[in-house]
Amino acid sequence: MSFIGKNIKKIRALKKLNQSEFAKIFDLNRGNISAYEEERAEPKINTIIQIANTFGVSVDLLITNELTANELYSLNIVNKKLNEAHHFSSKPQKKSSKSGIGLVYIKSYFEYIANKSNKDFIHNLPQIDLPVTFKGVSRAFELNGSEMEYNQQGLHHGDIMLGLLCDAKTQLELHKVYVIVSDEGIMVKRLRSLEKNHLTFESDDPNYDPILLETKSINELWEVKGNYSTYINPPKMLEEKVMLLEKRLDELEGRL
Repeated sequence: MSFIGKNIKKIRALKKLNQSEFAKIFDLNRGNISAYEEERAEPKINTIIQIANTFGVSVDLLITNELTANELYSLNIVNKKLNEAHHFSSKPQKKSSKSGIGLVYIKSYFEYIANKSNKDFIHNLPQIDLPVTFKGVSRAFELNGSEMEYNQQGLHHGDIMLGLLCDAKTQLELHKVYVIVSDEGIMVKRLRSLEKNHLTFESDDPNYDPILLETKSINELWEVKGNYSTYINPPKMLEEKVMLLEKRLDELEGRL
């Protein structure tokens, strides 16, 4: 089994490239990249070699292993250090004191996973100021995907999830929403059941299957305490019926 399609998708996410931009690097078209990522086709060996050389990974690793977030981040770390060296300044840099809550954007998911224990990285996260305070460690995450949305209700792609760090073994409550950080990625799900060594999470959209995770595979778990959205939910079915009833009452009063 080849992992080339999954690895291309992960590399694109790390490099913040859409399919068309990635395709252009290798004289391909967007449809080629889509087919690779959806495992409907595989790139020619010459293309695989070009991808491996461009991003500094072995051909063997690119094909035979699904790259983890740490491995992906390491592909870029040398280039980043070289770039920093070219822009070196002899003047000492003062660390700014920041207030607010650190925000993890979708485009920074892999970088966050690889550096979640790095104090300097956490300190330099974008900050957002919100009129809330929590006892404990808090962090904000931009929501990726629409699995927590159903019938246009719920949490929407791009919403900001405000999370409070909790212990996966002692501080969980059923049916609450959590931001889950693992080596494979970051996702937002609702806790469906918990056992001694496993947790089952589900999406609010019933078209997605529940997922079973081993407790030890979870690096961080953040209980969602609130979300901030620019999306206005349409009225729910019951609200629509009430609005329709009120409208008809107004029409009747107008006739009397």
